[in-house]
Amino acid sequence: MDIATSRVGQALVVTVMDSRIDAAVAIEFKEAVRTEAEAPGNPVILDLSNVTFLDSSGLGAVVAVMKLLGAERRLELSGLTPPVAKVFRLTRMDSVFTIHSEVPGALRATG
Repeated sequence: MDIATSRVGQALVVTVMDSRIDAAVAIEFKEAVRTEAEAPGNPVILDLSNVTFLDSSGLGAVVAVMKLLGAERRLELSGLTPPVAKVFRLTRMDSVFTIHSEVPGALRATG
């Protein structure tokens, strides 16, 4: 799982470079994000702009990351492609996460 991180202000931005988060990579995704999120930063913004496919295992991994971060660190999402946004909307997880259209907007909203 290819992931890149950067810090902007107080936020830690974790960008998923792969196009799929599915059952084949869900555990690897969760561990990779957990490792990167050990760096300081609040909120943690998960940039999914490169992800074009997310299945139920991938969605479960995103929720697991949110739980791993705990209540003191927010996990926010940005850059959802239409197919990924549809998964969040159909499962009503769009009401659980703060979702931004792109990372710069997310940083302005939290900074």
